[in-house]
Amino acid sequence: MYQIIDQTDDLLVINKSQGVSVHKDQNDTGLTMQLKDDLKLDELYLIHRLDKVTSGLLLFAKQAKAAAALSALFRERKVTKYYLAISAKKPRRKQGAIIGDMVKARRGSWKLLLSKENPAITQFFSTSLAPGFRLFIIKPYTGKTHQIRVALKSEGSPILGDQLYAGLESDRVYLHAFSLSFSYDNQQYNYSCLPNEGELFGSDFKRVVSDFFEHPDQLKWPKITTNKR
Repeated sequence: MYQIIDQTDDLLVINKSQGVSVHKDQNDTGLTMQLKDDLKLDELYLIHRLDKVTSGLLLFAKQAKAAAALSALFRERKVTKYYLAISAKKPRRKQGAIIGDMVKARRGSWKLLLSKENPAITQFFSTSLAPGFRLFIIKPYTGKTHQIRVALKSEGSPILGDQLYAGLESDRVYLHAFSLSFSYDNQQYNYSCLPNEGELFGSDFKRVVSDFFEHPDQLKWPKITTNKR
């Protein structure tokens, strides 16, 4: 269900397994409550969210004051996040910024619009992973529901396994929260964690990540233009 990456008196960072809900999901306890019980904590606050199908780094606070400060960092976009994803289809562009408003569609999905009143903003790079597969590193500037999943679909490269967004069927949804960086209480925190679940998250994947995306902060990320239309 999870792997503890780091914990202090104020915060907890885990690697969440794919297929695990952060909140109570039907008969399931929910990850937040499970963590609180497992670690015998009096309080535990979820600072941001990952979709149930997404694995990777997830941040919690252990007390209310820390929760308020960490939540403010996310709200003020002072947290840097990078994701890794695999698609079985080539994107229209090898790199770029995907910007547009998002609205609810059918069956719990969302869709991207051309308008930019309150847009979702997603930057990405991609490279070949293996014949028939494309690896993406993604930097979401905003944090809207299903943002990365919708963005890659709009580029013609739905995430492998993400059938809600036209991805090909697979053993999992190939989206992973890879890196998380922020400054809190006069200290810099930098975390990265490769996925450990999924047939395609193997040695070839790790080699390509090491060759191209090991230091995502050093990439020349596509420019963001948010002028309203």
